[in-house]
Amino acid sequence: MTTILDINCRNITADRPPVLLAAGPVLLRPLGMAGIPAIVASSEDDPAFASRYCGGRCILPPRNEPDALIEALLDTGDRLFRALGRRVPLMYGEDYFLELIYMHRARFEKKFLLLLSDPEVALGLLTKDRFEALARGRYLPVPRSLPWDLLSEIEDPVLAKPRSKFSWYHSPLQVQLFSEHSKAIIFENGRAAAADPRVRRFRDHLTFQEYVRGGDRQLWSFHGVADEHGKILACFVGRKLRTSPPLTGESSFIELIHDDALATFGRRMAEQVPLKGAFKMDFKTDVESGEHFLLEVNARFNLWHYLGAANGLNLMEVAYDYLVAGKRPPPLSYRTDTRWLCLPLDWRAYRQLAARRQLSLIGWLFSILFTRTVYNVFAWSDPTPLAMDFVRKFRKLLGLMKVWSRQWLSMAS
Repeated sequence: MTTILDINCRNITADRPPVLLAAGPVLLRPLGMAGIPAIVASSEDDPAFASRYCGGRCILPPRNEPDALIEALLDTGDRLFRALGRRVPLMYGEDYFLELIYMHRARFEKKFLLLLSDPEVALGLLTKDRFEALARGRYLPVPRSLPWDLLSEIEDPVLAKPRSKFSWYHSPLQVQLFSEHSKAIIFENGRAAAADPRVRRFRDHLTFQEYVRGGDRQLWSFHGVADEHGKILACFVGRKLRTSPPLTGESSFIELIHDDALATFGRRMAEQVPLKGAFKMDFKTDVESGEHFLLEVNARFNLWHYLGAANGLNLMEVAYDYLVAGKRPPPLSYRTDTRWLCLPLDWRAYRQLAARRQLSLIGWLFSILFTRTVYNVFAWSDPTPLAMDFVRKFRKLLGLMKVWSRQWLSMAS
């Protein structure tokens, strides 16, 4: 059973109920910036618990106990319903929680305020092969899929991606085939992919597709919140400046942009699905043909929403107002003068680009020092989550040192 601790009831009323947030500081801060009360649902040592915006804690069981974790979330929703006389919004920032919610959709919708895509769409977004079938059925421009038995005949570059990200991190597939932050692997051609022994070992867990030509600057995304009919309430366009590793990795340095053509294209694609609730659509524009390809859709909240809020368009606030009060926003604008940076990841990205002679140290420093920036964990106005993160990592290091010392002593004796 879940335990809720230290709830600050001062800002919690039925008219302005709290969000139960299964995410860290990067999604807690947009809620705090909008004055929306939030209860963080996470493991006991989550840095978000130390945030000034954390109005309560819901301690969740470990992820290797999914049934207990589900019951903990539902029990929290039930307790809040009894206290407030209404359901509260549930927001989440990882595919792990999204898949659990989809798998137990009726139970979660009974306990929480949610905006979810239709079951057929939701199922199609969970795995790469289902996603391609969904996209093809709705005439969305996705890269061509390549079957295994024809892979060795492909002369052009090939991309290999995991079929599903469920229980992805630290899985044998992720550890043995992909680098730490990589989302895919690029092969020179299909023959090289088919000849790789690791690829052959995990081929049933992979999907292969043609590679869209271009660098990280050709990667862009369309972000929005849509109502239960798929009508977009608010949106913005973002661009990746760097990823780690380059071309296939996690975002390390990103920005918002104004581009009416891209916004119109993204809106049309989202409504064509249709997507409902919070979403992110990742695109890549072929550097030679100029054609846009849809790479991925995430139907959840994500780190870009912090950047959007810092630039004046808070999609989490839009979603909250619609879920709680049915409020539709007027046309909203946003700035583009603030960027988002994950410094450790971007340092790694710089080193990888420097090794390829694509970025100098001066160029990297200039790009991050002379811009307004928000960060993954640190914030000047909310510094304690970073301090807690350091403490957590130090404790983990001490634990490892104790294990190593015991092993060394046993070997020495």
